[in-house]
Amino acid sequence: MGYRQHLVRSLLAIREQGGVELSDGSRLPIEIVLVGRSADKLEPIARRHGIARWSTDLDDVLADDGLRVYFDSQVTSAREPAILKAIAAGKDVYTEKPVAESVEGALRLARSAEHAGVKNGVVHDKLYLPGLLKLKRLVDAGFFGRILSVRGEFGYWVFEGDWQAAQRPSWNYRSEDGGGITSDMFCHWNYVLENLFGRIRAVTAVATTHIPRRWDEGGKPYDATADDAAYAIFELEGGVIAQLNSSWAVRVHRDELLEFQVDGTEGSAVAGLHQCVIQHRAATPKPVWNPDVADAGGYRGQWQSVPDNTVFDNGFKAQWEQFIRYVAGDGEHPYDFLAAARGVRLAEAGLRSSAEGRRIALDDLDPNEVDLQAAAGDGAR
Repeated sequence: MGYRQHLVRSLLAIREQGGVELSDGSRLPIEIVLVGRSADKLEPIARRHGIARWSTDLDDVLADDGLRVYFDSQVTSAREPAILKAIAAGKDVYTEKPVAESVEGALRLARSAEHAGVKNGVVHDKLYLPGLLKLKRLVDAGFFGRILSVRGEFGYWVFEGDWQAAQRPSWNYRSEDGGGITSDMFCHWNYVLENLFGRIRAVTAVATTHIPRRWDEGGKPYDATADDAAYAIFELEGGVIAQLNSSWAVRVHRDELLEFQVDGTEGSAVAGLHQCVIQHRAATPKPVWNPDVADAGGYRGQWQSVPDNTVFDNGFKAQWEQFIRYVAGDGEHPYDFLAAARGVRLAEAGLRSSAEGRRIALDDLDPNEVDLQAAAGDGAR
């Protein structure tokens, strides 16, 4: 993700176009500095893409006053201490999610950033997908009437690594390294649901490990200690019920790897990564249940495609440009550390629901109600 989406398809693309276009029509150029643990990996990447500077010394790079923004796409377990270093160095911070391994850690970052007066943003990439942008267009237009429910399906089969190489890193399946599909995907589901349909008030979830044994990048077998599937019901403000299945142990039988179906009193929609189809109340057929007669099918043909009506850029790139404009004082970026803390909170609540076998209400902790000024004494530690 850090290499393909953030470096190649976002930052290098921004550099290639001459920088980020500001509201006055001018362009703000960017300089890219790569930081990582392995010189053997960094050097060829930098050479391949014409990046003049790279380093394995984060402290040295953070000490450079000429560099304004720190971006983090490390493994989750390494993220919080690195971001705290960046905040202490006075850098504005943009980061992948989960922003920390716990709500406490996420709030610590929010308080530290507030205390230091640095700007911060967290990747909310799915809100920038063409399919979800079309879905938001429908919501804003009142197409659905009163929204009743949301159903989502995400996932695909991740090979175990024995006879075919896994297409996700092995740390994703080790809880001791910050892995787990609940902690990963519930952060996404939180911002998607709250920005399209409303805040989540309660969750009932089952998290499980379907594939207990996998093989790492070196072909060595290991025990999968993190969950690879999560099945959840989310109760949203306003009475909307959302059901989302997330799995790395499912074979795909749908049009796209991620799909949401939204049903309302006036109409329904199914949105994926790119496509979105609708069925209005006035055009809804009248299915009749008759198990004794083979179904003629054709249900998908009864839906109408939502047109693009615009050119959609890469979602990661679009959000990068929004954040850079925000840093430059040219616009806003609402997806901050507090938004990230709500995602971590939902993941914690989902895992707790699964462990305790019960519904978990989220009203007992709302990161948006935290008095950051009073709590700023926690500082960057």
